[in-house]
Amino acid sequence: MSEQERYSITVAVQTQFLQDQSAPDDNRYAFSYTIRIENIGAVAARLISRHWIITDANGKVQEVRGDGVVGENPWLRPGDDFQYTSGAVLETSVGTMRGSYHMLADDGRRFDAAIPQFTLSIPRTVH
Repeated sequence: MSEQERYSITVAVQTQFLQDQSAPDDNRYAFSYTIRIENIGAVAARLISRHWIITDANGKVQEVRGDGVVGENPWLRPGDDFQYTSGAVLETSVGTMRGSYHMLADDGRRFDAAIPQFTLSIPRTVH
């Protein structure tokens, strides 16, 4: 069995513009994102930390690092998934997020699970 088969986490994302928390006149655009993390590998693993790279349409980049997600360090056995919702505020109506989760497998191996880049945008902005 390859390392990729043993240690494999997939990440799926859904985003939403939060109009009621946004103030376009003040360059404040709020978004929520719901993430589903699934362990498709053969070894159970715990999510230890996160690293985000958030880029707005002006090219402003914010890096965010922290322990766990939404105050939790989910432990995922093979086949398990974990879903959570969080948010981001940008100065522009469009931006992107990408990053990684640092995982610790039950056998002691540490590995990163990539979070593919996704777009945050107000409706009808990106086609």
